[in-house]
Order: sequence, then C-alpha cells, then structure tokens
Amino acid sequence: MSPSGTGAPAAPVAGNAVAIKNFAFSPATLKVKAGTTVTWTNQDTDPHTVTSTGSGGPLHSAALATHATYSYTFTKPGTYAYLCTIHPFMTATVEVT
Repeated sequence: MSPSGTGAPAAPVAGNAVAIKNFAFSPATLKVKAGTTVTWTNQDTDPHTVTSTGSGGPLHSAALATHATYSYTFTKPGTYAYLCTIHPFMTATVEVT
C-alpha cells in the first residue's frame, strides 16, 4: 500500500471486502469477478448505508451500526456506483467483470 496523500488517485483494488471508516468507503473502487460476494463493514461510530446511486440499483442496506456488515453478491458485469444515504458525500464504485 502506498501512503495516502500522494495526490495520485487510488488504484482499483481487487478483493471482496470494503471498510467504511473515517466517513469513506475503502477502497473507493473495488474490482471483482461476477459471482463474488462483497462485504462492507462499518468501522465508524456513526451509522452508514450502502445504497446504489440512482434508482433501481441492487444495493440497499439498512443503516449499519458500528461493526455491522452488509453483503451483496454481484452476478452481472457492470459498474455499480453507490453512496451512504446518511452522508451522501461518501461515494464509491464496484466494477464487476
């Protein structure tokens, strides 16, 4: 991992876990293959949601308390943008191939 604050955009990360911490989704761009289940874990003390951007998206978590998790299995390739509805400045993307 390179130190943050270098000014370069974060490279997409492969894996199946997203941390919610410091009012941000980490990584901001996650690349997975179709059929992968991604799990978000809230590490903040404030509640957060994982909600698809726009209407009709597949991601609709409840408000996640501290240490709560939300999982979704991506079955179709595409780019899935999402945000926290409580803190809409928190945005991220899952890219499915």
